[in-house]
Amino acid sequence: MPAPGRRQRQGCAREERPDPGRRAHRGGRRDPSVAPAPPSPATSRRVPPPAAAPPAVEVVDLHRRYGDFAAVRGVSFDVRPGEVSALLGVNGAGKTSALEVLEGLAPASGGTVRVLGTDPRRERAAVRRHLGVQLQTSGLPGDLTVAETVRTWAGTLTAPRPVDEALAQVDLTGRADVRVRSLSGGERRRLDLALALLGRPRVLVLDEPTTGLDPESRRTVWGLVRGLVDDGAAVVLTTHHLEEAEELADRIAVMRAGRIVLAGTREEIAESQPATIRFTLDDGAPQPPVPADVEVVGAGPRVEWHTRALQPVLAALLAWAAEHGVVLRGLQARAASLEQAFLAVADAD
Repeated sequence: MPAPGRRQRQGCAREERPDPGRRAHRGGRRDPSVAPAPPSPATSRRVPPPAAAPPAVEVVDLHRRYGDFAAVRGVSFDVRPGEVSALLGVNGAGKTSALEVLEGLAPASGGTVRVLGTDPRRERAAVRRHLGVQLQTSGLPGDLTVAETVRTWAGTLTAPRPVDEALAQVDLTGRADVRVRSLSGGERRRLDLALALLGRPRVLVLDEPTTGLDPESRRTVWGLVRGLVDDGAAVVLTTHHLEEAEELADRIAVMRAGRIVLAGTREEIAESQPATIRFTLDDGAPQPPVPADVEVVGAGPRVEWHTRALQPVLAALLAWAAEHGVVLRGLQARAASLEQAFLAVADAD
């Protein structure tokens, strides 16, 4: 499709309020076993906000065209305060084209978009005060130092964070006097994030926020996002890192060819694909009976079943094995992962 014009960075600002600090937040990913242990307070995921909260972002039947090419075709989703919504999809799926309308950088060809109840295109100045955006590419002046860049950007906001605090948030304090052109790719991404967070946004749009970051820096970014969300911000995230979506997102939408083809919570999306049971039989052992709702993928000594009824199928298998004295070696029972669900629909014909 024709390339859209270069996007300019969005700012954000709102009334001053205390930093959320480090708070309890989502923990590690769920154990994929059939009966995971109850999570401890240190590892439980944050409870999403009540559905009654009005959306901070509302997209209804969004269309966007470049000439004859339809980049976005009837996309609808919303994001509530204190919630992270992830848009996933292969390159060219339409994610960035949708975000450009949400950010007020491009007009919609059809449908409606509201940010905090306001049209981000027609009332861009009003939305800009509450919106933070981290773009895939920022085009920051290379001659300025890191501190000068943050200070300059802070001058456009009404209640920015102090420069020292903004740099410390993204671990760039030691690079404050380094010119932007000398930063590594990962350091530039962290500077982009510092600018997006500078005005304490109520709505944050992150377009591939951790591209080029090492694992430690990625987790630092995740912590910053959690802090904002715990303080009530609404976050729209695009990412190619499925682990990132699993870690951060309350709801996920998978786009393909300009449309949302799968949407829901992480668990709901994973459950759209069958679970897997694998085991190995000893030589001469009988084959177990196959339940009606099981697809046999591998048979013989090494058996693989796919099923959408994991718990009853597994229970029946274990009961049969106990009754017949059969050992199920290397038994594995796993629910489908977000990656499996994504790959099944994101690039399908």
